[in-house]
Amino acid sequence: MSRRERARRRRRNHGHPLGRVLSVTIVLLLAGAAIGALSAIGWVVSVAESAPSIDQLKPRQPGQVSKVYAADGHLLGYIQSQIFRVPISSTQMPKVMKQATVAIEDRRFYKHKGVDYWGLIRAAIKDVTQKGKDIQGGSTLTMQLIKTLYLPGYNQHRNIKTKIKQAKLAEELEQKHDKNWILTTYLNDVPYGTVGGQEADGVQAAARMFFDKPAYALTLPEAALLAGLPQAPTLYNPIFDKGAALARRNQVLDSMVTARYITASEAAVAKQAPLGIKINHYFTHRREQYFFDYVLSQLNDKYGAAKVREGGLKIYTSIDLKFQQEARDAISTTLNQPGDPAGALVTIDPRNGYIKAMASSSAYGQTQFNYAAQAHRQPGSTFKVFVLLTALERGINPDTTYYTSKELTPGWLPGYPTYGVKTFGNTYSGSISITQATLKSDNTVFAQLDADLTPEAVKATAVKMGIPAGLLHGYPAEGLGGLTIGVSPLEMARAYATLASGGYRLKPIAVTRVVHPGGVVDDSIGKPQRVKVFDQAVVGEAIKVLHQNILSGTASYDNYGCPGLAGKTGTTTDSKDAWFVGFTPRLSTASWIGYPTPIPMPTLHGIVVQGASFPSFIWKGFMLKAHGSYCGDFPTYPPFVSQPFFGHYASTGKQSTGGQGTSTTPGTTTQPNGNGGATAPGTNGTGTNRDGTGNYTNPQVYQSPPQGPPNNGNGKGKGNGKKH
Repeated sequence: MSRRERARRRRRNHGHPLGRVLSVTIVLLLAGAAIGALSAIGWVVSVAESAPSIDQLKPRQPGQVSKVYAADGHLLGYIQSQIFRVPISSTQMPKVMKQATVAIEDRRFYKHKGVDYWGLIRAAIKDVTQKGKDIQGGSTLTMQLIKTLYLPGYNQHRNIKTKIKQAKLAEELEQKHDKNWILTTYLNDVPYGTVGGQEADGVQAAARMFFDKPAYALTLPEAALLAGLPQAPTLYNPIFDKGAALARRNQVLDSMVTARYITASEAAVAKQAPLGIKINHYFTHRREQYFFDYVLSQLNDKYGAAKVREGGLKIYTSIDLKFQQEARDAISTTLNQPGDPAGALVTIDPRNGYIKAMASSSAYGQTQFNYAAQAHRQPGSTFKVFVLLTALERGINPDTTYYTSKELTPGWLPGYPTYGVKTFGNTYSGSISITQATLKSDNTVFAQLDADLTPEAVKATAVKMGIPAGLLHGYPAEGLGGLTIGVSPLEMARAYATLASGGYRLKPIAVTRVVHPGGVVDDSIGKPQRVKVFDQAVVGEAIKVLHQNILSGTASYDNYGCPGLAGKTGTTTDSKDAWFVGFTPRLSTASWIGYPTPIPMPTLHGIVVQGASFPSFIWKGFMLKAHGSYCGDFPTYPPFVSQPFFGHYASTGKQSTGGQGTSTTPGTTTQPNGNGGATAPGTNGTGTNRDGTGNYTNPQVYQSPPQGPPNNGNGKGKGNGKKH
């Protein structure tokens, strides 16, 4: 056998040397790959096992806006939040929105069990080839939901380890919930972008923010635009970059064609549609904004501002939208000319303390100062009711107890050398009963009665009826309405509601119940708080006097024919403030007018300003509608049993007709038939009070909107008030 032949045989038996090298190399590579694969599998298993079980994890409670509702269930608005989220059910989500999301985010969503392994392999390759960089892709919708609900802390670490843990939990989640639940939860939670510093989380919030419509009304191009946002909400935000948003929307439409959700022709038509973005204020607009702010303050007091900011609350309130409109109508039809003063009205249900109306003439955009709840103004003769109640509690019979209506010159009251009281016009009635003095709103009689009862006792009565103690100081002039700080319409409506309720002080209630996240209901916040402060016989006697005032006294204009009516007018000197506070068995209503910075209002529309005019016009205009078909009377109260009373300033003997008195210190009388002025000790301001109260010089601070300067003049005021 030749050498060549032997070589050929060796080649046949052992192959080409290069082939042997390749064969060995392949064998070694396969062996190494097997070993490496086993090692990789072990590593993956190890990483997966390091993740907790989904049953051990507590899902994050996604934030959502808090909603505020009127008494009838109509939405008043949303509490301001950095994140707007309004969860909806699957049936409220349009099919086209679900399809667009699946097409662009996870086309194999309905085929996998929570993990797209091919996508995960691609992500792993990227992790190897782009070492040190965050990896993209590989996450299914289920894995993304795991990331946001169960592993929010991992959002900053997009690497293969994180994805393996998400994959393991995603498979567990899909064993617990079906695809519809997962997709619905995802669409309710995913961020769609930020506008004006406020983020829209969930498809409902996004539909409202970008298109000003509910999610169920989304069209195909609108749904495609929203579906494209979650991948890069800032980059594709249609408000900031219309071009990028348009390109992304069209990409989603193409994906829907590929997924066979729509046809190419449907996509072509949708691509021709404009973006259709509609800037709106859906989440920031509020109905009844003054009341809304008051509700927010009540919630902060109850739960704390931090808890309220967390969101997710459903707040149900006492406000009656029909009453609100009627109150605004009554104010606007009365104060209907340029330059008119501000007006406010508050009404409370004396059966439970619910605030049914809180209205103001001012537009919220002009000022956020709530005259109904925040303006502390001089109450005029409406404050005499507290003197009357103090007397009745002492057993003083208002029909048989007389005081002499006469000028009280400075020095008449020991300890107060500058305190003087007179009637406007220097006309006095002589010896008259307390009831008659109430109907005439006689300053001098009530000043003497207040002195006999003591100012501290009158203060205690006012506090007992709901006037905050911090607003009162126990000065003699307070019984005539001469307060240092003043009172709000809300506070006066509450105080008079004590009589309308039969002698129970009520807490004003704006929030009737709150539903917390998870469905926990707190109705304690709306539980009526009634504290008995008066004997019913005392209440009945007070109502009798104030009802006579409606029939034939200063408040006769306010009589609209129902038997259950009672109230009192009030006007300060120079008519800087004018009031009417009246009540029925079902409504206690306070009406007020005045300029933001207190200035005289001698006349409006050619009519003298007093409690019996403009505030009464507003009160009656409201009550004529608000009382509805109810025209009931007050209940029958036990008879009032009086006690002997011998006041230092009370008259003795029979009632006299009296006559016109004269003033040793003439006051200014620009209005006829008025009661005079009162001057009380004070060094820090001029306090004026008309409607029989007159003038006084207690320290005076008017609470007005921030732009209104305080009334801090010095000196002694002069009487200039109209009795009504």
